[in-house]
Amino acid sequence: MGDILSKYDILGAFWVTIQLSVLSAIGALLIGTVVAILRVSPVRTLRLLGTSYVNIFRNTPLTLLMVFSILGLSFILGLNLSQDLSRNAYLWAVVVLSVYHAAFVCEALRSGVNTVSTGQAEAARAIGLTFAQSMREVLLPQAFRGAIAPLGSTLIALVKNTTVKDPALYNSMPMPGIDPNGALNLESLDADQDFWVAAGYQQRKVSLEEVVDTSFLKAAVERLGPYQ
Repeated sequence: MGDILSKYDILGAFWVTIQLSVLSAIGALLIGTVVAILRVSPVRTLRLLGTSYVNIFRNTPLTLLMVFSILGLSFILGLNLSQDLSRNAYLWAVVVLSVYHAAFVCEALRSGVNTVSTGQAEAARAIGLTFAQSMREVLLPQAFRGAIAPLGSTLIALVKNTTVKDPALYNSMPMPGIDPNGALNLESLDADQDFWVAAGYQQRKVSLEEVVDTSFLKAAVERLGPYQ
């Protein structure tokens, strides 16, 4: 146990997990609330937009979204949220976690809206409140109260899903051979050190020479670290 604590920054990794959970939860709550309003909107186009969002992101694997955010949006399209590699991966992890779990927050809030009696919505319209005013003053406050349980389940799932950030090339706990800036330190590794890198959907064991000779694999190993 002492060797593990001395070699790895356990407390630092725990703090990063807390940061990811809090920031992603706030983002998911904000986005999910907006999408939930779209889902119950009287405008058919807005309802279709909200439904499409939920169906797309709720049925897409989170790991795929994480990999796409880095390999697709960042590396290929050049949409970087920060010039620092580690910071960029961290921010993309927050964005992806927020967008993904917003679909579940939306459905939780929509179920909360359904618990509010139709008489209250009709009364709000009868006194001249617009749809936005009805949602803000009447429906959403009661919807949040009725959705506490499913929102809690979504928060628990979000905290657990922070472990999926690693495919986005962001490790909360530094690995042997990786310096604090996320770069590969070849001098600290043995020549026969083996690595596990992701090649498409397949994990493959490669030698240090292969890593050095292949720029793409080198970039991946800089974030993944050696396999123990």
